[in-house]
Amino acid sequence: MTNLSHPMNIIKAALLTGCFFVCACENDVNEVRELGRRKANVEEGRNIESYLSMNGKMRAHLTAPLLLRSDGDSGKMSEFPNTLHVDFFNDSTKQIESQLNADYGRYKENDNKIYLRGNVVFFNNKGDTLFCEDMYWDQTAEKFYTNKKAVVIRNFGRTRFTPLNGLSATQDFKHLQFFMLKDDSFFFVPDSTQSGSSPAPAPAALDSAPKIRPSMTARPI
Repeated sequence: MTNLSHPMNIIKAALLTGCFFVCACENDVNEVRELGRRKANVEEGRNIESYLSMNGKMRAHLTAPLLLRSDGDSGKMSEFPNTLHVDFFNDSTKQIESQLNADYGRYKENDNKIYLRGNVVFFNNKGDTLFCEDMYWDQTAEKFYTNKKAVVIRNFGRTRFTPLNGLSATQDFKHLQFFMLKDDSFFFVPDSTQSGSSPAPAPAALDSAPKIRPSMTARPI
């Protein structure tokens, strides 16, 4: 008969009991997770390709290595946990005019919006690039927006904006609105302003890409 009155025996018994308890809890957690996945009717797809259309026109092509699709109480939802890539097409030429990458994406059909997170990068063939950590893509309004810090580089690096409180931009990147620009933001101004005038402030809203001419130079603010 084992004597549990000895301190070492008590410790051993406690450790053994703890191990059984941890194993039992781990099994219970796994069972609950699996039950939750079955309850939510999660479907898994790999190497996904999806074409997005608007008003009968093909607007974008989405690809992702993994798709998790569920039909829960809040409606149908699609998750892209292992990165996603989107090609946007020009309406008239049908050529790719811009691209989007993110580490994670989540789409709710009721909202018709895609939430993007992690190394979000949008760029087009006009030399415009957007960097941010998270962003919403409203497919109905064809807009991007975020309330987090972002960096926008336009015209192949000739202009740069750092909105600290986010931005709103049309999907074609022709109209942008910035919120609380950082001091290191700059844009190009004509040479005629270099003498006898103070540097021009970066605008809080930018309706179109600045018209860059060879006679323009960058002036930081």
